[in-house]
Amino acid sequence: MKRREFIALVGAVAAGPFIARAQEQTTPLIGFLGHASPTEFEAFQKGLSESGYFEGKNLKIEHRRLVEGSTAQPSVLAADLVRQNVSLIFVTPGLGYVLAAKASTSSIPIVFHMGSDPIKHGLVASMNRPGGNITGATNLNVEVGAKRFELLLEIIPAAKVLAVLINPNNPNTEVVQRDLEGPARNRGVQLRFLQASNEIEVDAVFPSITRARVDGLIIAPDGLFAAKFMQLASSSLRYAVPAVYSFRDFTAAGGLMSYGGFLEEGFRVAGVYAGRILRGEKPADLPVHQPRKFDLVINLKTAQALGLKVPPTLLARADEVIE
Repeated sequence: MKRREFIALVGAVAAGPFIARAQEQTTPLIGFLGHASPTEFEAFQKGLSESGYFEGKNLKIEHRRLVEGSTAQPSVLAADLVRQNVSLIFVTPGLGYVLAAKASTSSIPIVFHMGSDPIKHGLVASMNRPGGNITGATNLNVEVGAKRFELLLEIIPAAKVLAVLINPNNPNTEVVQRDLEGPARNRGVQLRFLQASNEIEVDAVFPSITRARVDGLIIAPDGLFAAKFMQLASSSLRYAVPAVYSFRDFTAAGGLMSYGGFLEEGFRVAGVYAGRILRGEKPADLPVHQPRKFDLVINLKTAQALGLKVPPTLLARADEVIE
């Protein structure tokens, strides 16, 4: 081997670790704050792929979420991601997570997926021009609580008492209560608010509903309840409680009815936005995505099991009827 070739080979070998470390440092790292269902996470990854990013190839994702029994707060998890020097923070589902992320940094871009109006909570300046370092997608499910109330009464028009499941730790709880109290008063319906802020309290909800002798249940939008949708759906059927929630997955799992924005579309758009920001666009210039429509899904099999007759006019308005 010639001396010049030998020197070049030695130089390449020596530089190898440095090149590898440089490539590793330039690989974007997304901090995923919160939790999502497998379907929702797949939709987020699909959005990333549409922008040319694939986890494990040219992108890394670091997950942070609260676990049952932990005393940590979303703010602690958000601060940890900031210390990790992530390229971007994606945050979902609850408002508490989003507020914690925003408070943790004013420089790292943040993309959210949430269920309420981000303007009301001071997250963005406007839907079209968010400003600052944050944008994302909202399904506005908190804002249509009164509509879910009316839809449930179409199936159980003689209802006099409805239970409302809320999480007292959710910053949107006051809005949920206020938006339901007016329509309930106008319809002569009494509301009984049941609180659950952890899995153990969720487990105790339906026995307490049985003792309260309510005619139906409205489940408020909340990250904890979203994670427990299968349990809530099966329990509502087992305890014979007509229940309405925000998400189709609840109805598909045996719940009576759901009405809300299409979640997967919002997660996909959030993934697209994350990719665009990693490529150099600014969150301030990306408008907050809002649902084009709200889907009404009715489980006719569950209605029949509960002995309920769904009005033909309501069935005709449904986007999907599960039989």
